[in-house]
Amino acid sequence: MKLEGKKALVTGAARGIGKGCALELARAGADLAINDFGRTGLLEETAAEIRALGCDVPLVEGDAFDRPTCEQIVARAIEALGRIDILVSNPALSRRDPFLEYDPENWDRVLRGALSGGFHMSQFVARHMVERGEGGKIVFISSIHARIPFARSVAYNAAKYGLNGMAFTIATELLPHRINVNVIEPGWINTPGEHESFGTAAIAEAGPKLPWGRLGQPSDIGRAAVFLCSEDADYITGASLVVDGGFWLQNAHE
Repeated sequence: MKLEGKKALVTGAARGIGKGCALELARAGADLAINDFGRTGLLEETAAEIRALGCDVPLVEGDAFDRPTCEQIVARAIEALGRIDILVSNPALSRRDPFLEYDPENWDRVLRGALSGGFHMSQFVARHMVERGEGGKIVFISSIHARIPFARSVAYNAAKYGLNGMAFTIATELLPHRINVNVIEPGWINTPGEHESFGTAAIAEAGPKLPWGRLGQPSDIGRAAVFLCSEDADYITGASLVVDGGFWLQNAHE
């Protein structure tokens, strides 16, 4: 129960990596406010699983890509929990197409979702943490795309490269306030979004061929988030933790 008594906000928590982080933080003892676009059945399912672990879990639905809504989400989370000690920022949007054909509207949407949303949410939470004067933990969910420029992902790659640079800058500026700011870079994770993009059959075939013999699970990312949000990581800030089962190394060994 490394996070017992802590209050956390997790965005994008209805499914996939966001849900994995929310569940693992709850298992570690944190009380959570969870966010997604709307009060959907998927978000309700996540909440039910967290409540089954004995944790308080208010739902603060809303568009985490939109600045005014981010401010509302943070205010409602503080009202429900009393404070925010931890933010796991997991806004995500990806559209894959060749660069020469890439729709500029999709470029704007992906940058807004995968980069700007994290800025807005973290700024409001960080202001709250600074005002309280008791430190805090901010974890951004980035991607292995921040170090591998995959084809057909120009906007998502740019967003994740930018996210890392943004996070390290925030970490630098928040040093005097003892707020740890770190990044997790997931590799290929077994999420609903990946099944939608590549197909279940292709994912089942690809998993055993990966360096670790499987795709990652959302819980793998969640456990990494628990570590970075715990006192075990008190001396870690401005760092990027790759959680990919060696995916980015797969072409480096003989």
